[in-house]
This record gives sequence, C-alpha cells and structure tokens, in this order.
Amino acid sequence: MNKKKLLFQVFLAIAALLLVLTVITWVFDQQQYSGPLLTFFFIFLAASFHGFKNLKKFAYTVWIFAAVTISMNYPSYFRELGGVNLQILIVPLLQIIMFGMGSQLSVKNFADVIKMPKGVGVGVVSQFTIMPIVGFTVATVFGFPAEIAAGIILVGSSPSGLASNVMTFIARANLALSVTLTTVATLLAPIMTPFLMKTLAGRFVPIDFWDMMLTIINIVILPIIAGLIFNTIGYVNEKRRNIFLQILIFVLIIVLKNFINFQTTDVALEAQMGTLLQDVLLFQALPIAAALVLRRLAGGNRAWLDRAMSLISMVGIGIIITIITAAGRDSLIEIGLALVLACLIHNILGYLLGYWGCRLIRMKEHDARAVALEVGMQNGGLASGIALEMGKVATVGLAPAVFGPMMNVTGSSLANIWRSKPLKDEKADESTQQTSEVPNK
Repeated sequence: MNKKKLLFQVFLAIAALLLVLTVITWVFDQQQYSGPLLTFFFIFLAASFHGFKNLKKFAYTVWIFAAVTISMNYPSYFRELGGVNLQILIVPLLQIIMFGMGSQLSVKNFADVIKMPKGVGVGVVSQFTIMPIVGFTVATVFGFPAEIAAGIILVGSSPSGLASNVMTFIARANLALSVTLTTVATLLAPIMTPFLMKTLAGRFVPIDFWDMMLTIINIVILPIIAGLIFNTIGYVNEKRRNIFLQILIFVLIIVLKNFINFQTTDVALEAQMGTLLQDVLLFQALPIAAALVLRRLAGGNRAWLDRAMSLISMVGIGIIITIITAAGRDSLIEIGLALVLACLIHNILGYLLGYWGCRLIRMKEHDARAVALEVGMQNGGLASGIALEMGKVATVGLAPAVFGPMMNVTGSSLANIWRSKPLKDEKADESTQQTSEVPNK
C-alpha cells in the first residue's frame, strides 16, 4: 500500500471518528460542539473520497455539504465582508459560469436540433411541463410560506444545467441530445421561465414578467453569446464572413435586449445608451480581444480552458450556495427538513416522469436516460440569481440552494446505476442480430 492511499484511508477514519463525536454531542445535548465537528467531518470525508476511484465523483458534492455546514454555523462571515454584502458576487459568478458554457459551444451545435427533432421536442416539452407542474403541486401540498413555495416553483421553471450533461456522459446516455437540450432550454428560459412563474407562482408572490426576462437575458443569454464568440474566434476555424455575420447577429440581440429594457422601464435614453455601450464592450469587444490574445498564446489548444472553466464553475457554484445558505439560515432552520423532503420528491419525480414518458412513446433507452437527467436536474444557480434580482434570495432562493447539492447526489447515483446496466435497446439489437445469424435447419 502506497503512502498516498494510506493518507486517504486515514482521512476516512478521521471522518468516521468525527461523525461518532457529532452524534455523541447530539445525544448529550452539547450542540455547541456539533457544528465544528460536523464541518470537519465533511471536510475529511470529501478529502478521503479523492483517494477512491468509485467515490471520487461524489467528492465535490461533499465539499458543498461542508461549505453549507460552515455557512449554517457561522453565517455572519458569508453575509458581509468589510461592510460589503457578499450577495453582489452571485450574478457575476453566474455570468462567468454561463460564459464557460458558451465557450464550449459553436453555432454548429444548434444543427443538432434539426438532426434530432423528436428527442429535442419531447425533451423541451418535458422540461417546461413536468418540473413546473410537479413543483407547483409539491409546494401546494406541503403548504410552505408563499416565498418558499415560489422558490420551489422557480426551480421547476428553470432550464437544465451543465451538471445534467456530465451525468448523461456517466450514464452512457445520448450526450449530444443532452447538450442540445441544455442549450435549447437555456435559450428559451427568458420566455418560458417568466411565463411559468407568472402562471404558477403569481398566486404566491408578485411576478414582473419583463423584469424577470431581462434578468435571465443578463445572467444567461449575454454571457453565452460572449462565450460563443470567444470560442468562434479563439478555437473554431470559421471563414471571416461567417464570423462577421455571427458578431452582427449577437450585437443585434444585445440591441434588442436594451430596446426591451427601454420600453418596459422608466430609464432615460442617455442612460440606456450607456448600458448598451457597456453590454457591447463587455459581451462582445472583451471576448473578441481575449480570444485573439489566447489564440496567439495557446495556439488553438483548448484543453487548459476546459479544465479552468470547469474548476471556476465548481468553485463559483459552491460560493453561491454558501452565500444563499447564510442569507436564509433562519428560514432554513425553521423549515429545513420539510424543504429537503419537498426538493427530493420534486427531483426524483422529474427523473421518473421524464424517463417513463419517453419510454411510453417508444423512444430509445439512451434518449430516455438523457431526457430524464435533463428534466430532473435544474439550473439551481440561475434560479438563485433570479431570486436575488427579485430581492428575495433569503426565501425564494432557499429551494435552489437545497436542490443544487441534492440533485448532484441523486443524479450521480442514478447515472452510475445506469452505467452498470446495458442499454435495453442494445440488448434487443444484439438478440436480433444473433437470431439472424443462426442458420436455418
């Protein structure tokens, strides 16, 4: 046994000891010690998981639990820093994550919609029907306070996130379909999410359709556009004419966003023109300049970018969840277990209804798995950003904060179960092929 492996086993043993000590503090009513003990338990457990091949994929989720435990026990450290409210970090971090998503895409990805019309159609319809309706039903049945209920519906009304693509890959499902569904659902979010929230959550909290639409465009669409143009200029060998056309289309989208804002708010024309110029500089000029510099320095090698954006996304999501947990600590203590159960039911029903809905209409197994993961795994980060812009991150933002880590646990577990099982369609094809190869007697 090498020293490195022994170290990870020691970490696991320390984690087990810390868990025992935590239970003892609960039994003997010494809760003042349970917080630090539980925090160090998750830290050592996450560290130990990196040393085991089958557990390594769960390490990130355990790190999130450690961060949540710290923010629950010491919320003041994650609410303000030097008199600055840390919630201001949420939107910029989300924009960076969405930029990372866009940097993995090119215009050619959208051709997959034409190649897989049935899968994309069924997946998108499932995404924007199953989870919103289930969320509304769960929130109503549990009888949560209005803003907590709205948060559950918001999770259901959001598109899927990048985590679903990772789980689809692990599950040996249709990765191309998964990536296409994530992209299409994300691009439809500025229309569908405000519409669903207005329809289903309007009875719980007031919903401003246009304000929510503009929030999603700022958080999702503009950063993805920046990522797309960065990828096109930095790594994709496109003709100059096509690059110019893409830039023109993206600038027109930015102009349209600012026109909608000018028409639906009381902002002055001069201020709106300033915002338009800022958007063009931030989401077009800056990505173009960065792409040109990095193309010269990296020489077209994007492996380092993929690793960097993956790490930034994981750290960013962890920071967002920690800040939201600290902001909503008191509400979470009051209804924590009920909210966890509600989110679990919401999540699992998404998988079940997404999968069996596809199988009932005779879609292939690898397509059904992809749709199930797309439906069950939502973009909790986007939901958190919307809650922040609503000014209700401590209440509406709680369900996304709970749902995010939970779906990573359930999604990775489901993906690994599916990975160990051959695709039913493959088994059927193999059986048919073997039968056809048997000579007639």
